[in-house]
Amino acid sequence: MKAPKPSLSTTALETRIGHTFASPELLHRALTHISHAPTDRKGSSYQRLEFLGDRVLGMAVSAMLFEAFPEAEEGELSRRLAGLVRKETCADVAAEWDVSPHIRLGDNEAQSGGHAKPAIMGDVCEAIIGALYLDGGYAIAEAAITAVWRPRMLTPTRPLRDPKTALQEWAQGLGRPAPVYREVKRQGPAHAPNFTVSVELEGFAAATGVGTSKRAAEQTAAQDFLTREGILTAGNQD
Repeated sequence: MKAPKPSLSTTALETRIGHTFASPELLHRALTHISHAPTDRKGSSYQRLEFLGDRVLGMAVSAMLFEAFPEAEEGELSRRLAGLVRKETCADVAAEWDVSPHIRLGDNEAQSGGHAKPAIMGDVCEAIIGALYLDGGYAIAEAAITAVWRPRMLTPTRPLRDPKTALQEWAQGLGRPAPVYREVKRQGPAHAPNFTVSVELEGFAAATGVGTSKRAAEQTAAQDFLTREGILTAGNQD
């Protein structure tokens, strides 16, 4: 028995993805959240396809990075890969494909704004990749991935390194001791504290950051330092 079709035709969606499905039920399943799947047929949701698509995406992007950056070491390639396959990037791709109107949700999930949740959008993106692989093989999935991920690979919009790592590497490059982080202030109730942290580096003025955890405040302080000193952390400017 085939899964019921979404209320909207998927023809335009297939055009944006770049593939017409020989087995449309695969695409329908990739668009079906578990809240919409019949209780006795949970396998009709996108979860298994998401699992598969995540692996196909990782392979395709890894190969793309290997070709595009022949001088890059394993560490840089890993950082680039992590940025490109993260859930937020998958959600961005799903938005580019305009999958939101086609996602099938249970009533409660739909009423809570599920069509716009980045986590669901990212999951559906990976599920579609899994469906592409099953419907047309690796070459078809790879082509669809390359079309939308290659521009993101060439012009990353997110840092490849977290600010603390970037600052520590920069300090090491100058031959300076590692940055020192100090808690300056803690405010708010015990269940929802707010931390102010400073970062100190020999020869430079301290920078401060605020966050709901010490780690978040440290990252903010490091980013403030990097921004103030004009240190670029995006991978295309390493």
